[in-house]
Amino acid sequence: MTTADVHEYINGVCFKTGPPGKVGAETEWLVTDPEQPTAPVTVDRLAELLEACGPPPAGSRITFEPGGQIELSSAALPGPARAHEALARDLEHLRKTLADAGLYLAETALDPVRPPVRQLRLPRYAAMERFFANHRHSSGHTMMCSTASLQVCLDTGGDAADARARWELVHRLGPVLVAAFGNSAVWRGRPTGWKSTRWAIWAATDGTRTRPVLEPHTDRDPATAWAEYALAANVLAIPETPGGGGRWAADPGITLADWVAGDGPRPCTPADLEFHLTTLFPPVRPRGWWELRMIDALPLRWWPVPVALAAALTDDPRARAVAEEATERLCRGAVPEPALWLRSARLGPVDEEIAACARVCFEAAAEALPRMGAAELAQLVDAYAQRYVRRGLCPADDALGALVPAPRPVPQTPAGERSAVAVHGSGLGGGS
Repeated sequence: MTTADVHEYINGVCFKTGPPGKVGAETEWLVTDPEQPTAPVTVDRLAELLEACGPPPAGSRITFEPGGQIELSSAALPGPARAHEALARDLEHLRKTLADAGLYLAETALDPVRPPVRQLRLPRYAAMERFFANHRHSSGHTMMCSTASLQVCLDTGGDAADARARWELVHRLGPVLVAAFGNSAVWRGRPTGWKSTRWAIWAATDGTRTRPVLEPHTDRDPATAWAEYALAANVLAIPETPGGGGRWAADPGITLADWVAGDGPRPCTPADLEFHLTTLFPPVRPRGWWELRMIDALPLRWWPVPVALAAALTDDPRARAVAEEATERLCRGAVPEPALWLRSARLGPVDEEIAACARVCFEAAAEALPRMGAAELAQLVDAYAQRYVRRGLCPADDALGALVPAPRPVPQTPAGERSAVAVHGSGLGGGS
């Protein structure tokens, strides 16, 4: 492959445009056993239970994350109501199956008690673990094995101009979503000083693959920005043969640009590029749709709220106009500064500027959802706003044992992690 091939592939595959309106979601869940609260629930046990109960009735896909987290991924469906209906059916199927075996879906985005233990022995995850260890990103092991997120998937846009506008909007919405849905304030049995410790852990892990693609003071079209991001990112591993065969060389010490230029052990192929893109984890990842990755896993009652909120603010024209104005005011421009992401994860909606933007966005979404055939979701979004957003709170405050606005905490770096405060100065991520 050449650099031009990388740009061509990304433009054609990652930025496909067409009439927007489809919505999907990927929900990750830590699983706990009340009889053994400090022990991991094994993937073998979970796989046996899930195989015995049959496939999810609405067709969602079940996979596992390295630490044994279950991921339930819906199909892309027309509108938030359809996506919610399908995923809710499958999630109830999963919840009941686990409950019958005495297991439960944890309602947090970061395991508060158990240490990280990698269970999946696939070459991808072994290579990933070695890469993070080589770069002294201890946060990488925790990220792989102890965190859970909720990912919202939205269409790219109707045409190139619409795609760019939506690209900028979902980036500006990012800090609002981090703050409003922060749900990982406790780790190793103690408060961390962050409302979204999960986000801080990700931000402290190899910045070439976790910082936002869209950065301040740049003016590149989305496809060019993503191609340049991918080319500049460290290569996590190179399998002996394209497609994952043979032995894997973890952390070869080159970027994708180096590999394309001929520095790797063998020529880079389209299959290698496809794999490389799956090892990049920015808050908004282009995959032929926008994958919003900045949201903490939530309690069961509330998981549909960020899905409905994001869909309404991007797909309903009136709500989108409100969100564009509110987020531009918050970001003081088209792109959020690194410090804003930091504030959102550390303070949540205690930060009044973020809270004010969140209130406007929640109101616009609740007003739009009935127009989108999702009146039930409008009520849930409004209930969430009433319980949390309008009061300067997020689910993390429940875990902290107080539903009252707290004074701004002093950020404490989780034990064993690099400082997300320090890495923010270099663009939201750890360097090598």
